[in-house]
Amino acid sequence: MSNKSGASYFFDGFSLIGTKGLKRFVFVPLFINLLLFSTAFYFLIPQIQSGVEYVVSLIPDFLGWLKTILTYILWPLALISVLLVFALIFGTLANWIAAPFNGLLSEKVERHLTGQSMGDEGLISALKDVPRTLGREMSKMLYFIPRAIGFLILFFLIPVFGQILWFMFTAWMMAIQYCDYPFDNHKVGFQPMRNELLQRKGQCFSFGIMVNIFSLVPILNFLVMPVAICGATSLYVDEFSPQRRMAR
Repeated sequence: MSNKSGASYFFDGFSLIGTKGLKRFVFVPLFINLLLFSTAFYFLIPQIQSGVEYVVSLIPDFLGWLKTILTYILWPLALISVLLVFALIFGTLANWIAAPFNGLLSEKVERHLTGQSMGDEGLISALKDVPRTLGREMSKMLYFIPRAIGFLILFFLIPVFGQILWFMFTAWMMAIQYCDYPFDNHKVGFQPMRNELLQRKGQCFSFGIMVNIFSLVPILNFLVMPVAICGATSLYVDEFSPQRRMAR
């Protein structure tokens, strides 16, 4: 059993995505993440601009200095708030679309980490699992949506504390989202998988926190999906694989 933190496993993902033999399986999740986040920024940035300009316009013209200060304060606050909310939403959408390819990447990473042959299965083979993987994603959505609504209400109603609660909630959801791929590959049910993660709550939370943080960083957030899949699979191999569970 490893003493590594969940954050360390996340950073393992950066080295794994560049591993020979794995790169071609990284491409599809990377492309989908890049496409969706770029689209999100394209539509959201003008909305943020309009919102900031509206708030600043409420200040009288003779307080021009205050308008300037507010502009510099509101922009980062608005951007961080939007990223906190939409990083999970768009990340969830990206994972839904890329689910079969994410599962395939996780499978190849696990084979690499356990010294097995990566096999000859290509990306086309992932399409055979589309019904099963989309069903699994639906289970995550049904778990996520009612809880997200509650935490979103707190996000907007309670300054600071609401944002902290949302950040911690999304960190746990990110841990569930990405750790689920190797569990699903081994046909472990969604509820048993969550129970397993609770046995390593500290590691899973720190892993999810790092996913959250990097999702907020422009450019780096494009890499989050494949990096998190690789890191979560490394975590699975060390802590949750059948051999590890039997050794407890």
